[in-house]
Amino acid sequence: MRPVVDEELCIGCGNCAEICPAVFQLIEEKSKVVDPEACEFVGCCEAAAENCPVEAITLVED
Repeated sequence: MRPVVDEELCIGCGNCAEICPAVFQLIEEKSKVVDPEACEFVGCCEAAAENCPVEAITLVED
């Protein structure tokens, strides 16, 4: 599964970058996926999606 950020929904809270910094970074006050393959632990992208307050992160099949 690959994470995708809906930049229209993203409010730039930084939760995802805190949970999974190798995958997500805040750039220009929006979350961006910088390396979808770099999860530091199993489930970090799922945790980032679950902790997004505006549900801007979805996981799609490759």
